[in-house]
Amino acid sequence: MSQGLHDVPATQWLSQSERPPSQEPLTTESSHILLLTAWHSLLWLVVANAIGVLIAILLLVPRLNGVLNEWTYGRWVMVHMNLELYGWCSLPLVAFLFELYGAHRESAAVWCRSALWAWSAALGVGAVSWLNGSSSGKLFLDWSGYARILFPLALVVLWLVLAYALSLEHRNPSGSARALRFSLFAKLVGLLLLAAVPVLIYVASSPGLYPPINPDSGGPTGASQLESSLVIVGILLLLPYGLAERKNGYRWQLSTAWGIFAVETILCIALGRADVSHHRPLQFLSLGSLLIWIPLTPSYYGAFHWHRSTRLWRIAFLCWWSALLLTGWCLFLPGVLDRFKFTDGLVGHSLLAMAGFASSLLIFVMVQLLGEAGWIFNGNRSFYAWHVGVTAYVLLMTFAGWMEAHSPAFTMLSGTLRNITYLSRLLSGMLMLLASVAWLRDASQLLRSGAPAQRVTA
Repeated sequence: MSQGLHDVPATQWLSQSERPPSQEPLTTESSHILLLTAWHSLLWLVVANAIGVLIAILLLVPRLNGVLNEWTYGRWVMVHMNLELYGWCSLPLVAFLFELYGAHRESAAVWCRSALWAWSAALGVGAVSWLNGSSSGKLFLDWSGYARILFPLALVVLWLVLAYALSLEHRNPSGSARALRFSLFAKLVGLLLLAAVPVLIYVASSPGLYPPINPDSGGPTGASQLESSLVIVGILLLLPYGLAERKNGYRWQLSTAWGIFAVETILCIALGRADVSHHRPLQFLSLGSLLIWIPLTPSYYGAFHWHRSTRLWRIAFLCWWSALLLTGWCLFLPGVLDRFKFTDGLVGHSLLAMAGFASSLLIFVMVQLLGEAGWIFNGNRSFYAWHVGVTAYVLLMTFAGWMEAHSPAFTMLSGTLRNITYLSRLLSGMLMLLASVAWLRDASQLLRSGAPAQRVTA
């Protein structure tokens, strides 16, 4: 079917791509559960992005805050960040756990639905509580009141579903005895670690445990940045083992990556956690050791078999990962961090990390899990709309941060250049919102029909 471009709704136009000819209907319960998980994550992405657009409008026209009564900029920012983290960024990892423990298969699948709706319900209650001013005051640990109880309970429900799925797998084993023992041991260790998460979130959200702002911290150090970055590297190294099969003859790439990771971990421990200046060469040179992962990560991921539908997003996440490592190190250098600290420049870098690298990685994971049904993320126009929007946002905020470093009043006082910059940021946010709406629309259509949705070709 063909339509003129002017006859196609924006979200439909953004999602256009040809459906793979080998696409099979989603008839299995396991495929349906994975798609439902993707739908929940996309729902929260759309809501969070819509709030992001509202925030951009409020920054451009501050007097609109008066119309919103108590629901002003400060409260919407909190909701926006938490929905992006606990909704969009977390639920694809839930899909990964479903796959890893086989919870989306057999009789455990029905309980996956309960876990997903419990998660979304707790997040909804949290959003309302944050808008109403109920918060612990801690960034990303704003859980308080009923929400502080409901979200850990949702995590407990998820844990029970995974434990039940593991018990079913243990009753019906398949494969060699040695592989089964190792798999069972690894999954049991995983369950033990996951059991601590609800407790940790509940305890850490307490305002009395530690202050929201640490008075003893002088800012980021090379050691602290290296430590947090190595956690991400560790996740990237482990992730393929739960998603794909290894290729033959790539042992050198794998052993090299793990060996360098071990060396950098020892270096991180040796540096300690002392509050030292980022002007010391040891601090920024040790952080620069992460740049080796720019060529090493693509080599490592090339050692695994990936579904053909993942190609776009695999390239995207590797490119954003490289940009994140390089810009993160450059922003930490003496003279640069002093200029960009506490400015919009770090806002842009944060979006590069979340909307660029993290989102591309999460979509890559979901496309790998969904297989052929991953076409919902592969519309050429929605793909490029997302990345153009993210790139524009990062560049605009880097420029705003540079201007703010010269004149702190740049972002506070209305002016032609400031308003053009913030209007452009609003447009880039709207571009990302349209792309996410297109993905949610296609996922909804696929869920309703149980078969691939038809594509409209301009």
